[in-house]
This record gives sequence, C-alpha cells and structure tokens, in this order.
Amino acid sequence: MESEEKEVPKQQPLGYRRNSAGHLVPEEMIKDIDMARDELVREIITAAQAMKAQMAALKKRSMQDVFAFVELSAEKYGIKLGGQKGNISLMSYDGKYKVQIAVAERLTFDERLIAAKALIDQCIHRWSEGSPSEIKALVEHAFQTDKEGKISTSRVLGLTQLKIKDEQWQQAMQALRDSMQIAGTTTYIRMYQRRGLTDQYEQIVLDLASS
Repeated sequence: MESEEKEVPKQQPLGYRRNSAGHLVPEEMIKDIDMARDELVREIITAAQAMKAQMAALKKRSMQDVFAFVELSAEKYGIKLGGQKGNISLMSYDGKYKVQIAVAERLTFDERLIAAKALIDQCIHRWSEGSPSEIKALVEHAFQTDKEGKISTSRVLGLTQLKIKDEQWQQAMQALRDSMQIAGTTTYIRMYQRRGLTDQYEQIVLDLASS
C-alpha cells in the first residue's frame, strides 16, 4: 500500500509576503497601508493566541487545584474519592468570591425522535379543524437543525413543557423523552465576585467580547 504524500508548506522567502490567494508578493510591491494593517493584525492575533494559552493553563490548573482540595477535605472524614467529582462550589472566607465547577450532560436524540415527530404531525393534522398554525410553527421551529445539522435539545424539550392533555400528544412527548441519550459530559469552571454587601454574585467573565 503506497503511503500518501503530504504537501509540505513552502517556506516564505525573505522579502516576500503571501497574499490571501496564496501567491508570494514582493514586499516592495505592497502598499504601506497594507503592510501596516498586516503587521497590526498579526500583532493582535499573536497576543490573543498567547492569552488563549494562558487561559487554558489557568482553567486546567484551577480545576486540578479544586479537585485536589475536595480530595483533601474528604480525607478529613476518612473518605477517598476518585473519578468524576461532580458539581462543586467553593467560597472565600469573607464570602466575596466564589469558584464553581459544573458538570453538564450533553444530550442527543436517537431514532425514536422520528417517531415522536410523526406522532406530533398526526396531532396537528387531527387538530386542523381548529387553529393549528401556531402549534405547527412552534413544532417546525423546535425541529429545525443548525448549520451542522444538529437539533437544539432545549427547543425540542421545550415542547414537553406545553400543557396539552391530548393522549396522542402525551405519547409523542414520551417518545421524545425516551429518545434522549447522554452523549457525554462537559466540565465548566466559573469565578464569581459578590456585588458589594448583597447576596448577588456577578461572573468574572474571561471573554474579550464581554469585557
């Protein structure tokens, strides 16, 4: 079996810059404003990439420290913990700061979602004597997929909150619940600071867009 040849990126010659089409352009042929813009963007991106690496290191180190503290606290009672620690909340002595680790399940749907959608469509068809347009629009919105072809679990599960006592609708809602599968878990760490002397906390957001 012949091995596939991988294309090795060509080294950029000194005095040239590659344009958006991938062509090498002599720097003396590039306008000063374009050179300045290129340098500015690269400077910002380099700083952002360094900050991203620092934030990733902070997250990893902070989570390890929290889990280590939980282990230490449990050992005081003769308990040895292992594996997933679950949701954790730690607070500073003065109550000003709070660190939380949350474990969220990622949900997906199996083939029974198709059966649930078919039952819902039958309900709408049966209710067509009344005013089904609102319900139909709601259902179609819930089952819309994003650009990656995925269905929003929150929108679909929102249908189960509707107070509709119709037997077939209830059967469809049960099919929806049965179709739910846990695809995995995602662990988040969040930091909070108390607002003055109130009992409310605001998140310390490590996000340039929100800063």
